[in-house]
Amino acid sequence: MAAKKILMLVGDYVEDYEVMVPFQALQMVGHTIHAVCPDKKAGEQVRTAVHDFEGDQTYSEKPGHNFTLNATFAEVKADTYDALVIPGGRAPEYIRLNQKVLEITRHFAEANKPIAAICHGLQILAAADVLVGKSCTAYPACAPDVRRAGGTYVEIPANEAIVDGNLVTAPAWPAHPRWLAEFLKLLGTKIEHLEMAAVS
Repeated sequence: MAAKKILMLVGDYVEDYEVMVPFQALQMVGHTIHAVCPDKKAGEQVRTAVHDFEGDQTYSEKPGHNFTLNATFAEVKADTYDALVIPGGRAPEYIRLNQKVLEITRHFAEANKPIAAICHGLQILAAADVLVGKSCTAYPACAPDVRRAGGTYVEIPANEAIVDGNLVTAPAWPAHPRWLAEFLKLLGTKIEHLEMAAVS
């Protein structure tokens, strides 16, 4: 399996787990991943937010880590990447206003390249108008965005993911094990578990 080159679209107050975990996990299995933010360069940072589910009617929000970008948004050429990751948090709400973000997103959809979006990341897919005819999930508050964009919103448990063609989506970070496993399948990544010989 050849390593893939993956683009990640982030912004200030991206959800902490939803940027940190896939960024590190995808590198761990040998892929290259470039995290970019509109109007920021490699070496600059975005702030993250920790969204938690503590029994309130919506998630709580606390300051997270600062996350260092490793590529420059202005230099991104979408056709040089094999796949796209869109984390959630508050970032999608404002970076979807950037036309290049929407053009990049459309490239991956039109080229049928793997796309992994989680939580509020679906706001970018909806704004890019690439959900028509797609079954997907998101944070429940984004269900109206999905439906208005022509997608079919599927309500699933917070720790599950759904795949429709090149698109894998999940409601929130509790789904990371399933969401990332399904994304790795789309990437063609195979992980082999070797049995260790018993030590006598």
